[in-house]
Amino acid sequence: MNNIFNKKKHKIKKVISMKRFIAELGIDFSEHLKQRMMELELRCVLTRDEDENRVDLKHVEHTYYNCNTNSEGNLDMNQKEYVYGQLVFTDDKLYFSESCTISNDVMQAPIVDVIYSSLNSESIVFNDGTHAKVIDDSNIDYIIDTLLTVFPQVSDEYIAIMSKYL
Repeated sequence: MNNIFNKKKHKIKKVISMKRFIAELGIDFSEHLKQRMMELELRCVLTRDEDENRVDLKHVEHTYYNCNTNSEGNLDMNQKEYVYGQLVFTDDKLYFSESCTISNDVMQAPIVDVIYSSLNSESIVFNDGTHAKVIDDSNIDYIIDTLLTVFPQVSDEYIAIMSKYL
């Protein structure tokens, strides 16, 4: 019986909306930052593993694309889903990571490198070796505008389903 109490008190949700992410972690974000992030709400879903403060941005309809190489650089003709960025929240700051979660099912979208290298803020390195740059009011417009240029539109079917809930 004691083992039940030794386990995590709550199971973290692996897939969350931008709205939930902001509600959970972004209470102190500026209104401008929140508004701009919410522009991704209809098109994106956030996924996370054990670290509830680190999320990957994916398209809500989980579109798959041809992948020509695998993580070892070998030819791979499978299809994978794009990850359009990784957000990390720590020490009351939001960061855009240099890299995203990569697996047999997901690959990093080329736009991640473009956004990361264009950010002027200083890079920090987390304990796991991840490099990231701060997201704030000075760069959120660039980040969201750039993401919106590559995030696929959602289908009419998805819009019809979501219109019942929004």
